[in-house]
Amino acid sequence: MSEALLDFYLKSNGVTLGVLALLSVYFIVTNWVFIYRYLTINAWVTKESQSLETLLMGASSVSDFSYLSHFIKTSEVITKEMFDLSKLAATKDATKGLPLLSIVSSTTPFIGLFGTVVSILDTFDSIGSSSGTMSVIAVGVSDALIATAAGIFVAIFAYTYHEVLKRKSFELTSLISMQCDAILARKV
Repeated sequence: MSEALLDFYLKSNGVTLGVLALLSVYFIVTNWVFIYRYLTINAWVTKESQSLETLLMGASSVSDFSYLSHFIKTSEVITKEMFDLSKLAATKDATKGLPLLSIVSSTTPFIGLFGTVVSILDTFDSIGSSSGTMSVIAVGVSDALIATAAGIFVAIFAYTYHEVLKRKSFELTSLISMQCDAILARKV
C-alpha cells in the first residue's frame, strides 16, 4: 500500500497533489466544524427542551439556562417584538458554520475536477513526448480521476453535515419559538 502511494506521489502532477492537499484540509475543517457545532447545538437543544418542559408543567418563566432568559431579564416589558428579536438572534447563533459547509460542499467537486483536468493534460503532454500506448493513457487518466473522486468525497460529507446541522438548528429555533408562544399565551 505504501509503495502504491509513493508511486502515485512520484508520478502525479504538482497541481494534482496541491488539489489533494487542499481537499484534505477542507475535509479536516469540515469534520471539525461539524463535530463542534453538532455537540454545541445538541447541548443547547437539551437545555431548551428542558426549559420548554418546565414551562408546559406550569413554571412561570423559562429556565435560567434558556436562551430566552437573558432577553426576559433585560427587558422591562415582555412583548412579541422582543421575542421575535430573540428568535432571530438564536437563529443567527444556531446557524454558525453552515455557510462554510455550504461553500465546501459546492466547491470541492470543482476543485477536484480542476486537479483531474490538469493531470489529464499532463498525461497527454507526456504521451506526445514519448511513445504513448494505451496503458500509459489508462494509468494517467486513472491517476487523474483520483482528484475528482476526492472532491466528490469531501462534498458528500460537507453536504450531509450541512443538512444535519440545518435540521438541528431548526429544531432548536422551534423549541425557542414554542417557549415564546407559551410565555405570551400566559401574559394575555
